[in-house]
Amino acid sequence: MRMKEIRIMAMLLLLFSLAVPVQSTSAASKNVKIKVTLVSAELTENNHVGNEWYTVANANGKEIAEGDSVVLTLKSTDSVKLTAYAEEQDKIPDSASEAASVKVSNITKTTTKALKVTVVENRGRYSGNTATWKFTFSLKKQ
Repeated sequence: MRMKEIRIMAMLLLLFSLAVPVQSTSAASKNVKIKVTLVSAELTENNHVGNEWYTVANANGKEIAEGDSVVLTLKSTDSVKLTAYAEEQDKIPDSASEAASVKVSNITKTTTKALKVTVVENRGRYSGNTATWKFTFSLKKQ
């Protein structure tokens, strides 16, 4: 009788161990919608770099205008890649970009991520001076 109980316990443990990975696999493949908003793109400092600018922001390759949003459908194991780009508009443009990733699993409530882009003047009497842009993104699960 004791041997029969041991076999039953072993079979139950085996069945339980097989069931656990199935649950975690299905949870990992679940799709999640993330709303990404470009809250602002602001020139925070400009030390004689330029007066006319072109800026662009992206979330996973999708362009976002200031104040607008995109909704991404991702797996819970994916990340949102944010990029910000600023370019001074003159004969020889100066530009810079910055990127960051936010794991979907780290987005619980509304998450804010700021990217700082520093553009360096490359020519003329103000060569070496900088201008700094701050791009602020908001990420929220739908």
